[in-house]
Amino acid sequence: MVGRPAVPEVIWARPERAGRGPRPAFSRADIAAAAVRIADAEGFDAVSMRKVAAELGCGTMSLYNYVPRKEDLYELMLDAVSGGYEFPEPSGDWRADLVALAHQTRAMMHRHTWVPRLMSPVYGFSPNSLRYLEYSLSCLDGLDTRFGEKMELIAMVNGVITTYVANEIATAERSRSLPWSEEQEHAVRTGYLISQIATGKYPRMAAGFAEDPGPIDLEGVFDRALHRVLDSFDR
Repeated sequence: MVGRPAVPEVIWARPERAGRGPRPAFSRADIAAAAVRIADAEGFDAVSMRKVAAELGCGTMSLYNYVPRKEDLYELMLDAVSGGYEFPEPSGDWRADLVALAHQTRAMMHRHTWVPRLMSPVYGFSPNSLRYLEYSLSCLDGLDTRFGEKMELIAMVNGVITTYVANEIATAERSRSLPWSEEQEHAVRTGYLISQIATGKYPRMAAGFAEDPGPIDLEGVFDRALHRVLDSFDR
């Protein structure tokens, strides 16, 4: 493939433009924005070098002069949406600051539902990703533990967010693909569950639902999951 390096390369270490020659027609920000628009409108699988080139009005092969690999394109996309974070001055309450940051991440993933598929340490070296990490560590200045454990905490919090939001997105996408409403399906499945519990085969579930019949507070579940992770480091 034209322009594809034969050795590992970090795109951020590669100059965006050469010191000489004509000014490039596009910036990395232009390319990332085009790819994000496609992913938001048509889904992550719709993103291709050909489509991005068409969005920009250039030839596919010329795009490889800016972005050697599709993996680099993904990294540009993730960096672009990570630029939307707000980083207020840490309050001194590291738990509250991490929870607030987690809610920003959750909201960003719902705006760009393809992001959970790209959450990987491989894409953690972009400028905005590094700013996010540095800010997260600044929130943890008051936590008396070593650097490695702080990194573990940040990774665990992001793991909770990514897993939770991925499930939310998958549930919503499934509901949109069905010929009936989410409420109709919920009613049918609830009726079936009640009929099974009424058989007496599942006494613990029967006792549990009698104690707490629902509905499930999904916002509360998200916050409790976060705080359980935080609890394990708050000593």
